[in-house]
Amino acid sequence: MKKEYDFTNAEQGKFYRPIEELDIPIYLDKEVKDFFIENIQNKDTVLSLSEVVNSLLKQNIEISEKLFRA
Repeated sequence: MKKEYDFTNAEQGKFYRPIEELDIPIYLDKEVKDFFIENIQNKDTVLSLSEVVNSLLKQNIEISEKLFRA
C-alpha cells in the first residue's frame, strides 16, 4: 500500500447501495438442495430452485401468521 492516497476527485458514496437492494446468498444443505432439484427435474413445469424455495417459505409465513394471530 502507498503511504498516502489522493482522494481529490473522489466521489463519496459512489458504490453505496442500501441493504434492501442486496441479494444475500442463502446456502441450502446438500440433501435439501438435492431433494428439490430431483423433484423439479421430474415435473413437466419449468421451475427454478429459487422459485420453489421462495414459494415454500411464503406458505410457511402464511401458516405462521395464522398460528400466531390465533
